[in-house]
Amino acid sequence: MGSVTDSEPVVVAGAGPVGLVTALLLARHGVPSVVLEAAARRDPSGSRAICFQRDVLDVLDRAGCAQRMIARGVTWTTGRTYYRGDELFSVTFPDAGRGAVPPWINISQAEVEALLRDLAAAEPLVEVRYGHPVASLRQDAGGVEVEAGGTLRGTHLVGADGGHGTVRELLGIGFPGRTFADRFLICDIRADLPFPSERRFFFDPEWNPGRQVLVHQCPDGTWRIDWQVPADHDLDAERRTGALDARIRKIVGDVPYEIVWATVYRFHERCAAAFASGRAFLAGDAAHLYAPFGARGLNSGVQDAENLAWKLAFVRRGWAPPELLGSYDTERRAAAKENLRVTTRTMEFLVPQTPEQRAVRLESLERARTHPDPRTIIDSGRLAEPFWYLDSPLTTPSGPVEGFPLEPGAVRPPVPGVICPDGPCVVEGERTRLRRLFGTHFVVLTQGGGVAELPTDVPYRIHALDDIDADGVLRAALRAGPDTVHIVRPDGHLAAVLPSCDRGSVVAALHRACGRG
Repeated sequence: MGSVTDSEPVVVAGAGPVGLVTALLLARHGVPSVVLEAAARRDPSGSRAICFQRDVLDVLDRAGCAQRMIARGVTWTTGRTYYRGDELFSVTFPDAGRGAVPPWINISQAEVEALLRDLAAAEPLVEVRYGHPVASLRQDAGGVEVEAGGTLRGTHLVGADGGHGTVRELLGIGFPGRTFADRFLICDIRADLPFPSERRFFFDPEWNPGRQVLVHQCPDGTWRIDWQVPADHDLDAERRTGALDARIRKIVGDVPYEIVWATVYRFHERCAAAFASGRAFLAGDAAHLYAPFGARGLNSGVQDAENLAWKLAFVRRGWAPPELLGSYDTERRAAAKENLRVTTRTMEFLVPQTPEQRAVRLESLERARTHPDPRTIIDSGRLAEPFWYLDSPLTTPSGPVEGFPLEPGAVRPPVPGVICPDGPCVVEGERTRLRRLFGTHFVVLTQGGGVAELPTDVPYRIHALDDIDADGVLRAALRAGPDTVHIVRPDGHLAAVLPSCDRGSVVAALHRACGRG
């Protein structure tokens, strides 16, 4: 396996969060990139995506911005769901392994983009070019050439240019799915409200009868409110007539408020027919669009970025064959299909399309008032979590796994394909946490002295739990036995859980996880 020329960049189309995270993660691997953004400047208005999940914050930590996001964001651990005046249920997220990252934070996409832009501007291996829309592309055996105000050649192309981007169209990849006719009104308002730091979901409140409302707290006293509205809703007319003020007053009461941003839009459920074509790949909204209930859009896009970045880096460095890149489509399209399954089911409950669906929804909401576990019959959006790569060709299986998908908030079992749990540890005398050891190499977790140097060129580091697990938290979170070995991919997913420290088995699992067998 020969390395390509180190000076040739990866070309990334789109300077939104997914494109910038891709570039920054590539830089962490020592891989240069050029990011092409069609707009002269990104639109900073509005909250847009606001909910960032714990495991995605770990990815953003590896990109360099999570600590600032957590310091700025509003942390929440509970989601409450109401029907008219009754609370039906709440979901509280466990802190498996005593990880230091909150389960969810709210912060606007615009703020996150600004943080990522600053990091990219300070990174010598990342060049961002604004006002450079991709006009055409071609591929050959050695790379890609992109026309974007000039010819740019790179080893690979990542299309992260959004749902209306051009890379997918130029590749001739279909984007099947559907658009929901119902519309949703979103307002960011600034007000001093006496609400706790929770997500609150309202079915059929008296101030939006027959529909739903979602309320989130954001930084600086800003509140994000989503209303389902009729298909013919006219935001400009509501502004003129005072109906928008009346709508907001139903939630905030007599408290003074300021509208920061307001928009109306429809939701889409679409998935690209393929996430790769030759040396070109799709990520984020260019690859998939989901209804936002459950916060699966941007969170999933950031996971696309990390999945692709480490594989591109390993292939470029000669540590893995080009076939490794085929697993990007396999793994991330499976994740996208699961997200579509979940969000489509949610939208059919939130926005029933037939009289029969409307009757089922109403009957379910009424029953939920007395049901012993209303979560089983009410769908207010199952919150995002990383996909389980149980069937990936990179995963060394260890027997049947039951329970996927889990109930909201449940702790994931530490089995091959699932993201590795977190917890405190001590490495070279410094206190840290396990997931901060991931990112640029494989991590092999043994019990005691472990295995000797492994006969492989795959980059890895061995840590004995006897040495790093000072509090015993990791052993419990990993369900480690007296001889088990856990092999963790650069993106934090468990590649293998082996029953013993056999060198041949460890190397075979590493090679399999790099696409070598």
